[in-house]
Order: sequence, then structure tokens, then C-alpha cells
Amino acid sequence: MFEQLKPVPTDPIFGLMTEYKADTNPKKVDLSVGVYKNESGDTPVMRAVKKAEQQRLDTETTKSYLGLAGDVQFNDLMTSLVFGDHDAVKAGRIKTAQTPGGTGSLRVAAEFIKRSNPNATIWVTNPTWANHFSIFGAAGLTTNEFPYFDFDTMGLKFEEMVASLNTIPEGDVVLLHACCHNPSGMDLTIEQWQIVADIAKKQKFTFLIDSAYQGFGEGLDEDAAGVRLLASQLDELLVSASCSKNFGLYRDRVGTFSVMTATSAQADIAYSVALNVIRAIYSMPPAHGAAVVAHILSTPELKALWEQELTEKRTRINGLRSFIVEKFKEHNVPGNFDFIAKQNGMFSFLGISKEAIQILKDEYSIYIVGSSRINVAGVNNNNADYLAKALADVLSR
Repeated sequence: MFEQLKPVPTDPIFGLMTEYKADTNPKKVDLSVGVYKNESGDTPVMRAVKKAEQQRLDTETTKSYLGLAGDVQFNDLMTSLVFGDHDAVKAGRIKTAQTPGGTGSLRVAAEFIKRSNPNATIWVTNPTWANHFSIFGAAGLTTNEFPYFDFDTMGLKFEEMVASLNTIPEGDVVLLHACCHNPSGMDLTIEQWQIVADIAKKQKFTFLIDSAYQGFGEGLDEDAAGVRLLASQLDELLVSASCSKNFGLYRDRVGTFSVMTATSAQADIAYSVALNVIRAIYSMPPAHGAAVVAHILSTPELKALWEQELTEKRTRINGLRSFIVEKFKEHNVPGNFDFIAKQNGMFSFLGISKEAIQILKDEYSIYIVGSSRINVAGVNNNNADYLAKALADVLSR
């Protein structure tokens, strides 16, 4: 049986991770992997998380199963974090289950959509996070794209996006990023969220929102404004949320899947289906990370510390965007990169060629994915000049 298997190409980002680790150049720079890094290039455990973990170690009394839905307190707190004090929450129209990270949540969403409408097409932004295609494909769903990012202007193709959304049929699903769009960094304004909400009402498609970076853009509430607007105006909504970035719990795999329906009775039915999906995939989620998040969000002093740390991360990223633009100008990097300072979150496209990206890796040990997406948080005071000089050299050839 196994001799029939064919090798599968390595994920390009994880392949770059391997190459970067093996690179002996002391000046090497990793701008590929999508994790937050501090000024020292590290991804430390947040102080609030450390305190919550210690409390858990001191008080945990069992390693028994959590149940299909996971940590109930965590689910309630995460529902409030994403949706706020929303009428749909109060009415029992929103149900949330714990999942193994944002990817696990999207996988549950994919199977849930398959159960709801086997013929549904999932429409994603062009471009989007590359793994979206694999996740929905694994559930047997068809994925299609609609215009989103314009590489010529380094802005949104909003008019083209609107025109495309106006053709999507009833029963299909449109995936949007709640904030800090991965990989472009370009987000919708609240006015644009309203326009796409109006289209959804008319076309009767359903939104799936991928909320992986809440708190990394403009603020916890500001980054959830689009989700909350949709929840206030639509009958149905799906949301996949992740705690990997805003709590720094990458390896602990903590996330949620939320389903919103027109009535609480429908929500109960939808939730039973979601839990049945979970049972067939992984049965029970892990306990540790969700318990840590629940303890932070339910303890005022820890929540305040966490929000302070999250603000520090967001402020650093936003400052880095302007810093990068200034460094590029200082070292006469060909082209206009002002757009970097106007975007949100950790990612931005440089808009340079694959040949330039290859030269940067081969000659300068600067690692960037082939699409030219960079992790802004990978830049710091120690490597910014080196990066800018390298780019100036390569792009001037």
C-alpha cells in the first residue's frame, strides 16, 4: 500500500525555517515565519501567561477529559472578547466551542459548512493565508477567490471586490479576515464592512471570519468592529478565533469556533452539529492553554497586565512600520514603500520579484517568502540597516 505514496512538497514557509536555522551567517535575518518577535528577535512567554500558568500548576487537580466543547468558562470569555456585549450573545444566538488553535477552528468550520451545504463554495480573498486552501480542500469543499489586494497600488481592490461579492450565490461562504489581513496587512474600514454586510443580506451568502490577530491592529475592540457589525445585522455568522498571537500561545494551540444563527433554538441545533464534527476530528481539545486564557480574562489584575503587554506589542509593530519606511528612504531603496506604514498587523508585501528574493537569501541570508510577504516584527534596530542596504543593492541591479 505505502509504495503507492508520492512525496509531498514541503510547506515553503517551514522549508525556509529549516534553511534559516542551518544558516551560519551571523547577520542572517528571518522575515518569513509569522510569529511575533521582540527587539531581541525572541518570542517570549507573556508575563500574564507565566503568572496564570503558575496558578494552574498550583491548583490543577485532574487530567480528565474536558468534554467536546472544551473549557466552558474559556468559551464564554472568548465569546465576549470577540463579540463584546452583543445582543446576539444575550439572546443565545451565538454558541462557541474550544478548538486546537485557529487552524483547528477553521477545520471544524470547514466540516460544519460541509454538513450545512455540501455544495457550498468557500470564497477567499486574493491573496489569503495559503493554508486556507488546504483546510477547506481536506473537507471536500471547493475554494474560489475574489479580488482583494492590488499589487500595483499596494492597496485594496475594493470596487472589484464589491463587484465580485455581488455575484456570489445564496448558500456559499465568504471568508474575510477580522483584522491584520494575512498576508497583505490591508484591512477594511468600518464603512467597507457595512457595504459587504449589505451585499450579504442581498445575496444571502454566509460570512466566515478568520480572527487570528485581535489586538494587533488598532486595539481589542477596534479589531473586532467588523465582526460585531456583521453580528448586529445578519442572521448567520461563523467565526474562527485564535489565541496564538494575542496571548502568545502558539505551541499550546488555543482557539474557538463560534456559530451565530437567527434564533437560539437554531443555535442549539447548529451547536450540536459542531460538537458532532469535533467528536469525529479530535474528540476533545487540550486543557492547558484554554485554562490559562480563562484565568487571565477572569482575573482583573492579570487581564490588565495582558492588555498592557498586548498594547506594547501592537505599539512596537506600528512603530516598526514607520521605522522600516524611514530606513528604506535613508538607504535609497528604489521604489516607494510608504504603504507599509499604512497597513495593520505583522505582515506586508514588499512587491519585489522572486529573483530579488532569491538573491537576498543567497547573498545576504535574508529570508522572505516567495510572495514577498515579510513579517514586520522580524525587523529590529540591529538588522534594519543591513536589510535596507541589502534591498538597495539588489533592487538597484
